[in-house]
Amino acid sequence: MAKYRRGRINEALAQELSVALRDARDPGLAEAFISITRAEVAPDLRNAKVYFSHMGENDKEVLAALRRATPMFRRHLAETLNLRITPELTFAADHSIEHGARIHQLLAEIKEEEARRAADAAPAADADAAAAAEEEDSDA
Repeated sequence: MAKYRRGRINEALAQELSVALRDARDPGLAEAFISITRAEVAPDLRNAKVYFSHMGENDKEVLAALRRATPMFRRHLAETLNLRITPELTFAADHSIEHGARIHQLLAEIKEEEARRAADAAPAADADAAAAAEEEDSDA
């Protein structure tokens, strides 16, 4: 099977799961503000790993709610996608947004530190220039 077909199936899976997630009646899903970030289907299309992100602290509760809703998700996928086999779904938390925010914060801290060092070095350079100018005046 061509690699591009699996890519299209991955995108369709993630999109349809996002739609099914909005229709879910489980209070654990409704309160967690969950979003499906991506899906990766196996080459044989029998299994799919679905990555999600959510607002909140507890990944275990959200993961348990998603597992409880898995039959509903598979039913929705079977009805909407034209696949011979509806894949078994496994869910995993996607922390890439948090990692990206942490990297952004670290880069901002480095930039601030460089600006602070440049500001501290500027008065020292001005003092050195003033001292050099005084030496030239005294020599003349």
